[in-house]
Amino acid sequence: MFAVCELSALTPGRGVAAPLPDGLRAALFLDRSGRAYAIGNRDPFSGAYVLSRRPTGSHEERPFVASPLLGQRFDLTTDRCLDDDEVAVQAYDVRVRVPAAA
Repeated sequence: MFAVCELSALTPGRGVAAPLPDGLRAALFLDRSGRAYAIGNRDPFSGAYVLSRRPTGSHEERPFVASPLLGQRFDLTTDRCLDDDEVAVQAYDVRVRVPAAA
């Protein structure tokens, strides 16, 4: 487990790209209820690292982000593509650390 960014760096409904120790990039999201998600930033359909560039949405109460290039939607809770059952992105466990009181 490692720290990626301060929670204050995330804007509800918007994505942020973050480097990972293995050289890849994650796409971090905070939904409007305050829940954080992290998936791979690489769009498996185009190969471009762009998933963090899109706002989040929801379909049947499932949060997703859609590729800005081709529009495929990726479920933020399961990593599965909502438009193609055979495709997924990397999903990462997220733990929000609450700062200790001063």
